[in-house]
Amino acid sequence: MRWNNLSDDTPAAAPALFGTDVVTRTFDTPEFRGITFHEVRARSIVNRVPGASRMPFVWTVNPYRGCSHACVYCFARKTHSYLDLDTGVGFDTQIVVKVNAPDLLRRELGARRWQGEHIAMGTNVDCYQRAEGRYRLMPGIISALRDYANPFSILTKGTLILRDLRLLRQAADVTDVGVSVSVGFVDPVMWRTVEPGTPAPERRLDVVRTLAEHGVSCGVLMAPVIPYLTDSPAQLRETVRAIAAAGATSVTPLALHLRPGAREWFMGWLATHHPHLVRRYQVLYADGAYAPKWYQRRITGQVHELAAEYGMGPTPRGAHRALREPEPEPEPEPGATQLTLL
Repeated sequence: MRWNNLSDDTPAAAPALFGTDVVTRTFDTPEFRGITFHEVRARSIVNRVPGASRMPFVWTVNPYRGCSHACVYCFARKTHSYLDLDTGVGFDTQIVVKVNAPDLLRRELGARRWQGEHIAMGTNVDCYQRAEGRYRLMPGIISALRDYANPFSILTKGTLILRDLRLLRQAADVTDVGVSVSVGFVDPVMWRTVEPGTPAPERRLDVVRTLAEHGVSCGVLMAPVIPYLTDSPAQLRETVRAIAAAGATSVTPLALHLRPGAREWFMGWLATHHPHLVRRYQVLYADGAYAPKWYQRRITGQVHELAAEYGMGPTPRGAHRALREPEPEPEPEPGATQLTLL
């Protein structure tokens, strides 16, 4: 594994962001069976988004790399290759844990150079994946952001965020806090095959409902909408209706995008489960990672119409900033320094 001189997603020549004193652990318990944790001490935790990105935030905090949610479409798979780890099963089962993330964040927030800018979390891998149940990094992270009144947002598929409800409410009393849950569809068959490590969609919507009941507004990122599998008018209506019934303040649809790393893994899954769709996907995604503009506009228009019908709107301007689709990340170049969504 390539730990030496590793600057998160950067090549070996870049300054290291965590050291080489890696502790590798496995736990023979049902919730962690088959998963290996690599505990590292990060040297930096507040990461700058690459300047070429059009994302509406500049800074991110990501306490984990790799994700046991095992979503077959996850765009972050490619980042595991920078550690010489497998981007398929390895991404799902080899989890890097930045065990000093809370203390390091508190130190960086207190530095004179820090200007208190918005920090987005959950924009790469989920900070409330199963590992968080053991390592409990997020309470310390949220507490630090609360104590410095630093604005932040969280995007998650995990129900574990409810454990930190009290901290979220405390933070919301002193700064701008955005929370969003990702629910792309409510079909249980699709969920079991596409997102096998995540809580069921109805459980995620329970999170939205609980947050709303406790005065924490929560939007839903309806992502991904999967072409030919979850995008029929009836399926879109069913999903938007369930999102509205849960009390979401807004819904933002995003069509599936297939970056290198994720593309190969997803297409392998497609060939196994829906071989008749392989050629249609090759045509639809012939020009790159993103579905054609006409398709994106169609899905967005349909979902916004349904949202209005059920009393919701699209994401308000200036609301939860982690709701936008991440931009493609350029390949690292030898000798370059690049901080990406980690």
